[in-house]
Amino acid sequence: MTGTDPGQSPSSSRQNLEWHEGDMPYSKEFGDHFYCRTDGRLECGHVFLAGNRLPERWEAGGTFTIGELGFGTGLNFCETWRQWKQSPAAGSLHFVSFERFPMQASEIDRALAHWPEIDEERQALVANWPTNPAGQVDIAFTGQVRLTVVIGAALGGVSASPPDFDAWYLDGFAPSRNPDMWSEELMRLVFDRTVSGGSFATYAAAGFVRRNLAAAGFTVERRPGFAGKREMLRGDKS
Repeated sequence: MTGTDPGQSPSSSRQNLEWHEGDMPYSKEFGDHFYCRTDGRLECGHVFLAGNRLPERWEAGGTFTIGELGFGTGLNFCETWRQWKQSPAAGSLHFVSFERFPMQASEIDRALAHWPEIDEERQALVANWPTNPAGQVDIAFTGQVRLTVVIGAALGGVSASPPDFDAWYLDGFAPSRNPDMWSEELMRLVFDRTVSGGSFATYAAAGFVRRNLAAAGFTVERRPGFAGKREMLRGDKS
């Protein structure tokens, strides 16, 4: 799981990484892996794409905007882009992620090389990723796909964003290790910037996360988690 926010946060503007099992990045500050050790790509499909009812919602056309808390390795973006290309979608995809401590291109490349299914997307992301990412990264890809990574604290980044998000991927580090990324204040901002009929999905199922999402205004439902995990959460904005 990815992303950090104020609180028990690293002093550097870069991730402090270890590499486990060859190519799996691990945050030393937060004591957590960046994605599921079983298969992060498949988890993305189960939790975020299926949880937000994608790609069937893409069939409506127009511009579809996804917000993500925690860009991390870029895995969720690459898998979403891959599935977007395989869908009959007629429109454009704008993927907006909020990340306080961005990785370097070489680290992204190493982390994503594990999955040949997203080789094309990984190579395009790495080739366009800035040497020293700061401020806001904007990259336009082929097929009407645009990536925006807002670098800095999520509270500030989300609060400055327009209220036009169709779906959210809530993918910060585990709530027990990075609770600020799941605070009621941040969940209210996420809700306020979601269009009517928009949605969220997350691997997290902690009680305080569910309560904060419900307090923000989302309808919240539990669903079976990925790879034997008992629960995940998803929900909608009426």
